[in-house]
Amino acid sequence: MSESHTYACRDYPGMESCPGSFTAETRDEVWQLMELHARHAHDEDPTAWSREDRDYLATLIKPA
Repeated sequence: MSESHTYACRDYPGMESCPGSFTAETRDEVWQLMELHARHAHDEDPTAWSREDRDYLATLIKPA
């Protein structure tokens, strides 16, 4: 059985008031949800995220 993963936007510095959080079966699915959320809730372009931003975001994806 696989372990699901979760991400809470409020864990990212400066996003403490954001209620967005996501749980999915795989890390890849969580990434897709994070990117979709960033586009629609924060008007961000995930393709513009730096390697450092992506590396930090990866640390915020936790086993559920």
